[in-house]
Amino acid sequence: MTTFAVVNPTTGERGEPYPLLDADGIEAALARAQAAFEGDSRSLEDRCALLRRIAQVHRDRAAELADAIVAEMGKPREQAIGEVDFCADIYEYYADIAPQLLAEKELPVAGGEGTAVLRSNPVGVLFGIMPWNFPAYQVARFAAPNLVLGNTIVLKHAPQCPSSALLLEEFIAEAGAPDGAYVNVFVDNDQSAEIIADPRVRGVSLTGSERAGAAVAEVAGRNLKKVVLELGGSDPFIVLSADDLDSVVDSAVAARLDNNGQACNAAKRFIVAEGIHDEFLRKFVAKLSEVTVGDPNAEGTTLGPLSSASAAETLRTQVENAIADGASVALRGEQDGTSFAPVVLTDVKPGTKAYTEEFFGPVAVVHKVADEAAAVQLANDTPFGLGSYVFTTDPKQADRVADALDVGMVFVNAVGAEGAELPFGGTKRSGYGRELGPLGLQEFCNVKMIRKA
Repeated sequence: MTTFAVVNPTTGERGEPYPLLDADGIEAALARAQAAFEGDSRSLEDRCALLRRIAQVHRDRAAELADAIVAEMGKPREQAIGEVDFCADIYEYYADIAPQLLAEKELPVAGGEGTAVLRSNPVGVLFGIMPWNFPAYQVARFAAPNLVLGNTIVLKHAPQCPSSALLLEEFIAEAGAPDGAYVNVFVDNDQSAEIIADPRVRGVSLTGSERAGAAVAEVAGRNLKKVVLELGGSDPFIVLSADDLDSVVDSAVAARLDNNGQACNAAKRFIVAEGIHDEFLRKFVAKLSEVTVGDPNAEGTTLGPLSSASAAETLRTQVENAIADGASVALRGEQDGTSFAPVVLTDVKPGTKAYTEEFFGPVAVVHKVADEAAAVQLANDTPFGLGSYVFTTDPKQADRVADALDVGMVFVNAVGAEGAELPFGGTKRSGYGRELGPLGLQEFCNVKMIRKA
């Protein structure tokens, strides 16, 4: 049975468990959300004002939420504060952009007689299933567009994030959301399936593993529910040319180590043109070897512990299996408990698990390629298709490669350039649907056509 409790990955300390809801509790949660949707008479202006207040609560109580995030998954505190700030940006973005995106749109009518318009309406109760690696940000990018649209939310957080889950529910209530507009639930996977099947639930959004995505999509499909899935990734970091290789290496390190290396859109495969490969590898290994796992609460820590003992053991096993399958080790730091120093692998060959699987932690795989075509072929030779990074001094080459990559996102000569206004999502086994940006407001929106003679 799932247990919701904080298990601090830095100290090993276990917090008090939170009991799962029983059937009556789940019914009460769904009934509150449905009643809030049916009884909502607020204007779009009112909902935008709510989002601005939610953003302000995030800013006012950022330290409190950051403390919870650090304790739950070991994120360096400076990054946790940054995560909360980003959440506030997301709520403010949708408050600003919703009036424009949700405005009624007139359509030309053949023959010129009568009128036709498109109106954007909410669909109802949505169920969100969120992961542990970004306890606040993942919620914001799901909740913000749907709260401003007028949908109501029932949300299941990751079992190790009950503190964040309760704080976020509290933040939204403190901002003045109607009762039932956002309801946190502590439920297990079987109960989640029952919630998805409930006829009051009109859509589901999940961020998590491939396995979880497949399970949720199966239940949703049987019940004809719209689903947005943001799953795993093995994002390529392609280096074809550089005027300043040191700067590119700094970007590569940041792209691999952000969030302790535990991000679905982190750079994981480094694909480097042969003319600069050796120098890149030498500089990359040198930079990563300087990084040590530190106390996530200490100022300046860039790499905290992995989120749990089981996560660390899984990653250690992946590294050992890769070596057994012929991979060479360019760097392997100390690994003890949840402490996991960076690893760099080379000579990873097609046909081995390490060639296609996702390393969810500070493990980098570096490949040498002959040219642009080989780089694109290798980058696309994966079951995933979330994001990618392309570094080149040739703008035309950047455009060609961006067009050729089978992914949902491409960042050219940039790392950490995500924004509330930029859609986030992937293709292939990285999932489907989009969050953030204007597209994030359309996923659970009933665009209704009204034709008048």
